[in-house]
Amino acid sequence: MKINPVKFHILCLTVVMMTMSVIPVPVVAQDMVNIYSARKEALILPLLERFEAETGIRFRLVTGKADGLLKRIEIEGDATPADVFITVDAGRLEQAKASGILQGVNNTVLDQTIPRHLRDRDNHWFGLSRRARVIFYARDRVDPSELSTYEDLADEKWRGRLCIRSSGNIYNQSLIASMIEHLGEEETEKWARGLVANFARKPGGGDTDQLRAVAAGQCDVTVVNTYYFGRLINSNDEKDRQVAEKLDIFWPNQDGRGAHVNVSGAGIVRHAQRKAAAEALLEFMINPESQAWYAEVNNEYPVVPGTEISETMQRLGEFKSDTLNLTVLGENNKRALQLMDRAGWR
Repeated sequence: MKINPVKFHILCLTVVMMTMSVIPVPVVAQDMVNIYSARKEALILPLLERFEAETGIRFRLVTGKADGLLKRIEIEGDATPADVFITVDAGRLEQAKASGILQGVNNTVLDQTIPRHLRDRDNHWFGLSRRARVIFYARDRVDPSELSTYEDLADEKWRGRLCIRSSGNIYNQSLIASMIEHLGEEETEKWARGLVANFARKPGGGDTDQLRAVAAGQCDVTVVNTYYFGRLINSNDEKDRQVAEKLDIFWPNQDGRGAHVNVSGAGIVRHAQRKAAAEALLEFMINPESQAWYAEVNNEYPVVPGTEISETMQRLGEFKSDTLNLTVLGENNKRALQLMDRAGWR
């Protein structure tokens, strides 16, 4: 039987079209966003629930340690379900960028709302809240007129009077990284050696432990993040509030570059399947209501200028903050670690 070539072509095309119509085409729903967060659930869940209620975009939240989540995203590769990665400290955020798990984001709302120094130069991550790493001292043993700058803490007058966390702590690493940028590596190492000579005890414990040590008389001064003090002030435990009453804050370098600040922040994962929903979440987290709530619950400061500051943070007073672009904290991290090791800071 002779087959008409035109009819045969039409028949083949029909079969192909019918076959295509029954093969399901994978579709990634943009009404869902998957979040990997190094912040505890209680510190972010209510905000995510409000995001879902207001936008209709559902969320899945996975919490864990920052390093573990970062490694998980790396292992999952292009099959990762993660769309957004949230963690603390610009040093860690920059590590995430360097490891290749984040993507650059061109978003007008984020660009125009978040100050340039509080986000990555290439827009791979964005600050969501601020914390300052500053000096706290014993009210009954230190005259605030004795205090001035971070650099002054290396002076001999503080010999045996300083408590601080170990060099393995990312917050201290970022402080040193910022000083390298401002003072140079040689001067920063000289300062670090003086600081180590003034240690009242071997570094150890968390920031709250340093505050308790000052209150207990084990040392007179310490350098910690402001939100740890906020937690003590608002604690339901009377012993914590008693610790806070024995301490006061000092804002260093107010006649110069200002106090060292850092951020908690977020970035969109490189292989995010729901980029539009991820951007919507970041935009939501920097609106005025979200900024005020997020900062208050975490005892931190908003990143968006003009946002209302919580009563707790207002009690700590106004201060001049360093406007160094926080990208350098990650870029200088390796040098900071090596410097601290040479200085004997363990």
